[in-house]
Amino acid sequence: MNEFKPLVFSGVQPTGNLHLGNYLGAIRKFVALQENNDCIYCVVDLHSITAQLVHEDLPGQIRSIAAAFIASGIDPEKHIVFNQSAVPQHAELAWIFNCVARIGWMNRMTQFKDKAGKDRENASLGLLAYPSLMAADILVYRATHVPVGDDQKQHLELTRDVAQKFNIDFMEHIRARGYGVDILVGEEPIHAYFPPVEPLIGGPAPRVMSLRDGTKKMSKSDPSDLSRINLMDDADTISKKIRKAKTDPDALPSEAGGLAGRPEAENLVGIYAALSDKTKDEVLAEFGGQQFSVFKPALVDLAVTVLSPITGEMRRLMDDTAHIDAILRRGGERARARAEKTMREVREIIGFLQ
Repeated sequence: MNEFKPLVFSGVQPTGNLHLGNYLGAIRKFVALQENNDCIYCVVDLHSITAQLVHEDLPGQIRSIAAAFIASGIDPEKHIVFNQSAVPQHAELAWIFNCVARIGWMNRMTQFKDKAGKDRENASLGLLAYPSLMAADILVYRATHVPVGDDQKQHLELTRDVAQKFNIDFMEHIRARGYGVDILVGEEPIHAYFPPVEPLIGGPAPRVMSLRDGTKKMSKSDPSDLSRINLMDDADTISKKIRKAKTDPDALPSEAGGLAGRPEAENLVGIYAALSDKTKDEVLAEFGGQQFSVFKPALVDLAVTVLSPITGEMRRLMDDTAHIDAILRRGGERARARAEKTMREVREIIGFLQ
């Protein structure tokens, strides 16, 4: 083996309704990446219990994410779509990574601080150790690339740190057992078992903001449903939410630089740009000087045109749970085969009898 085989991995938590931010920031990128890459896409149900242990309808939420993947264009035959808990090797490798990672690394994770809030002593151990499980999700397939949003970049950096520490600590074991690849970490040659994972970040709308407050990210947890466009919203609901979206009284500028200090305007222009595969400057070349009374109806038409086919297919798939379950079951079988190969080698590298 002379190099790590390119592989894309990513996952989405089954918590709450998927919204436009999830679609533009993640799922649509997943669809594009499958054209030229080997891809594994996961419904990360183990992660969903880190902050909220009891869910009213976790099976329905898992199926909803899988339905969104498929309705958006992900091919579960060419690639792998599965739910995380169906592959116990994720949790097995996460325990090993708990022993590789340092407590100080976890304490520095800003997302833990944000989610735990002031009552950190009452947060679950799972929430603190979340990044170890995320590292295991990626590295149990020895994935090389992960499409991530800005909020996950720190976790991906920790994944790289965990991989590097494992590689260095076990380098002689890895080499002696005939596994691994020679790579450079900086200027230092390393015989590595796990790849240095690279993030895939890009697109005109990597962060879709709330329709009610352009300074806050669009979120499933926002108490106002008017703050987000859900993937299951019908055309009338999409129209209502966009027309009620917060704006300012000024006309749209003729170039993107003019959006500075106008978060709501920048958000709506960014959404239009992402849905139309244009840059913000291209959108403003068309709508510059226009009022929101002109721009919003155009955005409604575009959003409905793009999202309605996905919504319709999601509804059809959700009405056929046996079909969704069969896709996830088959994906889980294929994922387990890959993950178990990694775990057999990891157990051998560490020295576990098997």
